[in-house]
Amino acid sequence: MSSTARTAPWDVRRPPRADGKTFLVTGGNAGIGYFVAEQLAGTGATVVLGSRNGTKANAAMASIRSRIPDARVCHLSLDLSDLSSIKSAADELDADGLDAVVCNAGVLLDRPQRQETEGGHELTFATNHLGHFLLVGHLAPLLAARAGRVVTTGSFVAKSASLDLADLQSTRDYEPKRTYARSKLAQMLFGFELDRRLRAAGSTALSVVNHPGGALDSLTPSRPPVHVRTTGQRLRGLPAGLALHGKEAGAWPAVRATLDPSVRGGELWGPRVFGLRGEPRSEAVQGLLADAALAADMWAASVDLTGVDPFDTVPGPAEHGQ
Repeated sequence: MSSTARTAPWDVRRPPRADGKTFLVTGGNAGIGYFVAEQLAGTGATVVLGSRNGTKANAAMASIRSRIPDARVCHLSLDLSDLSSIKSAADELDADGLDAVVCNAGVLLDRPQRQETEGGHELTFATNHLGHFLLVGHLAPLLAARAGRVVTTGSFVAKSASLDLADLQSTRDYEPKRTYARSKLAQMLFGFELDRRLRAAGSTALSVVNHPGGALDSLTPSRPPVHVRTTGQRLRGLPAGLALHGKEAGAWPAVRATLDPSVRGGELWGPRVFGLRGEPRSEAVQGLLADAALAADMWAASVDLTGVDPFDTVPGPAEHGQ
């Protein structure tokens, strides 16, 4: 990869065209996922909003079309907390291929009581990590057919989290914010481990990890009815704008990780200013995020919990024409 390509300017307001490509954005109906979908739709690509709520997805698509009249957007009914439904959802995508999946959806619960899915998994961990783990496994053949990308959106708070592999589902010390941080760490470790396995197999698919930094609603521009920011919220959020940014800007690292031809597998992308705000840049992968042994153990534990190994479904070079 040439240094010229590596240092080419990136304009967050004018990402490159992606006509003819198809991107799936989980949680694309709200928050950062909405802005990822909106920005990708502006490139001419077909953007699939993965969401369990059809009403919210329709509102998001209407908002995108109000800003981008020729936007190619559609909805895929997808409930990441219901692991038994993910294969059938993935099977609904066009069998011709998929250029990227942005694993963005996530929940941060505010109830102090631990909750479980119908399948018996802790709700936050299931939605944020296990659901994406399964989804990528089922989408792997489509992604391999187009040398696609898996773009995993983690969180800044995951950098200071820790994992207990014997209690991934927080049965002993559940606390909503801590459990959220752990689930995001697990998700990011998965993204790095997936790329290591893809490289070892000679696959042309890439796995890239990103995080949005500190993205606040009060700094986020209105997109009615998806998000409405009042004048009072905007004014109260101004001081925070010195250190943080809104969700539109929080989407920039994921969008660049999806589109930039100079992005390489195994990279981590986040905001430029202290990892909290600003335009996207490549960050050093360090601490627990760089622990390959922990990531491999995390992978094995996820296989045990879901019954699916995403890598088993990734075609080798001979299988997709290499």
